[in-house]
Amino acid sequence: MNRPIGNLSHLAERIDLAAAFRWTARLNMHEGVANHFSLAVNEDGTRFLMNPNARHFARIRASDVLEIDANDPTTMDRPDAPDPTAWGLHGAIHRACAHARCVMHVHSIHATVLASLADSRLPPIDQNTAMFYGRHVIDGSYGGMAFEEEGARCASMLRNPKVKTMIMGNHGVLIIGDSVADTFNRLYYFERAAETYIRALQTGQPLRVLSDEIAEKTAREWEAYPDTATSHLQELKAILDGEGSDYAH
Repeated sequence: MNRPIGNLSHLAERIDLAAAFRWTARLNMHEGVANHFSLAVNEDGTRFLMNPNARHFARIRASDVLEIDANDPTTMDRPDAPDPTAWGLHGAIHRACAHARCVMHVHSIHATVLASLADSRLPPIDQNTAMFYGRHVIDGSYGGMAFEEEGARCASMLRNPKVKTMIMGNHGVLIIGDSVADTFNRLYYFERAAETYIRALQTGQPLRVLSDEIAEKTAREWEAYPDTATSHLQELKAILDGEGSDYAH
């Protein structure tokens, strides 16, 4: 494994985040130098790690990741200040939702297509879409870029710990979770689920929608399934290590 350099705080967490950034870029789920991932590192979630401003996901290393205090009003005066929309959205969520340990926001293609439909619900039409049954919220009140006021509005919709996915109408998707692995795994599967649904709509054929009973049963089975999220991230890091990536530096 590539060993990181320096004496950074929260090193393991930084490495996990860096791997998630690299793989998100590889899956073409990034938005150039926009979009942001964050991870809480204290008990109440108000101190968090986040990617630096204007850095492409494909180049982010563990040592590049910022540590930010959501309660510090001088954050945007720092010489390494984060992107203002990242501060607005992620800062608001980490202040308001201690259960949102990790927050990932992207404008990935299929999730954003879904978010652009008049009806942005994700029906349970297969095993992956059923993962999100009763566990996503749709924000139908897009108010512009996610500066502080818009970030606070979005955060208010995530207070129910059962809801871990926000379909941000006219915007994209936001996923929360317990760790980088948990959140990235959900982000990956949401994009896959959204693609399946969009492609099914494109056939013009009637959808075979699961019953509420089976959809809820399947969602619970996903939640109780052996920890594939950790294995997923470990395998991605193993691939990056094998390629000689510098993500862990």
